Amino acid sequence: MAAILSVSGSPSATSRTAQLLRHLDDRLRLQGHDVTVLDVRTLPADALLAADFRHPAIAHTAAQFARADGIVIGTPVYKAAYAGLLKALLDVLPQYALTGKTVLPLATGGSTAHVLAIDYALRPVLSSMGAGHIVPGWFTLDKDITIAEDGTPAIAPATAEALAQVTDHFSAAVGGRTAPLTPAG
Repeated sequence: MAAILSVSGSPSATSRTAQLLRHLDDRLRLQGHDVTVLDVRTLPADALLAADFRHPAIAHTAAQFARADGIVIGTPVYKAAYAGLLKALLDVLPQYALTGKTVLPLATGGSTAHVLAIDYALRPVLSSMGAGHIVPGWFTLDKDITIAEDGTPAIAPATAEALAQVTDHFSAAVGGRTAPLTPAG
């Protein structure tokens, strides 16, 4: 199936955004996709902030974007915009790093006041980077993502169902099959 790059733009090691992405990654793997995880916070800050395109970690990351058929980009919403860490990554990538790629934008936040951040803040940047197809994204409230005692993400049932539909739409757009919806999402 397709090669998927799952990008978490959260600066937090205990991020709900990353937990949400891992939930979607599992569904995409069940659909037969090869999913690679990229937590932007693990990239060297000095290379990101100095826009050091030649730094090995940045060059490797650019190559991961180039190899991917589809990109899932998740970000927490801060002050009605996507995370600055994600912005730093997008700034250091080649101008048209998303050319021909299918992209699924996701966001998490504490209030529905931030629901339009995907369409008004993130989508224009993804489009300017040449994304071939940006599928409808999804905003998830922080309260709908919890961490179970075993460390696995627990997604509220209604949210899990909506995310399953969004994920299946993305999977179909990159040429994959969809997984049957299960009660766990």
